[in-house]
Amino acid sequence: QVQLLDSGGASVQAGGSLRVSCNASGVTSRVTSSLTCMGWFRQAPGKEREGVAMIYTGDGGTFDADSVLGRFTTSQANAKNTVHLQRNSRKPEETGVYYCLAVGYTSEACRGLVLPGAEPPGTGFGHWGQGTQVTVSS
Repeated sequence: QVQLLDSGGASVQAGGSLRVSCNASGVTSRVTSSLTCMGWFRQAPGKEREGVAMIYTGDGGTFDADSVLGRFTTSQANAKNTVHLQRNSRKPEETGVYYCLAVGYTSEACRGLVLPGAEPPGTGFGHWGQGTQVTVSS
């Protein structure tokens, strides 16, 4: 059974750096190859969960929401079982719970997850981490 473990959340001052990570366990190489789209959703207090940054594991292409474009770095490691989200110079509006998602999507569908108003995959589609809290104070 595939399980995603989110880690790295913390409280930081505005301007500080933080990296959150997602590690997939219980996967075989066949399962790993089918989870072609991995990345992060963020849920801010009182708001809906929104796609922030995704990576298409087939070619390493990354997709960022317009609100974070150019300021987040998404990378994969450990035979594609781990996805990192690095952000320097954090801002208070980036506070929220960050959830890792792994799903078998095409590159185009993966990119669609970070578009404004995009819905997360439906129930039963994809795997979610338990979430990790990031708090940025001004």
